[in-house]
Amino acid sequence: MTAHPLVAANLSFGYTKSDLIIEDWSEQFNAGEMVALAGASGRGKSTLLYLLGLMLGPLSGEIMVFGRNVTRLSDASRAGLRARNYGFVFQDAVLDSSRTVLDNVVETALYSGLKRDLAVARAHDLLRQFGVETRSDHKPGQISGGQAQRIALCRGLMGNPPLLLADEPTGNLDAESSRAVIDALRQRALEGGTVVVATHDPRVMDSCDRVIGL
Repeated sequence: MTAHPLVAANLSFGYTKSDLIIEDWSEQFNAGEMVALAGASGRGKSTLLYLLGLMLGPLSGEIMVFGRNVTRLSDASRAGLRARNYGFVFQDAVLDSSRTVLDNVVETALYSGLKRDLAVARAHDLLRQFGVETRSDHKPGQISGGQAQRIALCRGLMGNPPLLLADEPTGNLDAESSRAVIDALRQRALEGGTVVVATHDPRVMDSCDRVIGL
């Protein structure tokens, strides 16, 4: 029997033990589905996404990736596992202002071992798909917020990651750009990926297979 791509078991997290943001939370995520983490601001959506993405460690509980308990891995092992298995789309894009758009998109694929010429070709394809290829030689300070978010999506999709996590990916976008982002996330799930989105956007939730309230 194939293991679930991503499982959280009894996760608890808080910046102090007396003030937990996440408490005894469990869920399993399937290949080929898009799942929304929904709830009001301050309910822990982004925190939970960072736990699932191994960027934060829980106070207690376990995270399993393809059947492997990865909760207590070293920082270096976690970074390697993220590079091979995860794509991220952060709220507010989080692009490196000192590097070009193209280099921002290509960088994550290089960490996963993809040769640069192949990564550059893939990046151009994605930038073209989302209408921002003409900005590839610009710096993030020279593009709009909507363009930056679409570029961040290109970066997240670079390696066709089996696990794609997105934090409010439509938060700064107009209706047309939001639809393009939602469709791309949906397509990654249709291709067999596991997509988890922290959102308060009804359009995103309507496109998901499941909505988990927090």
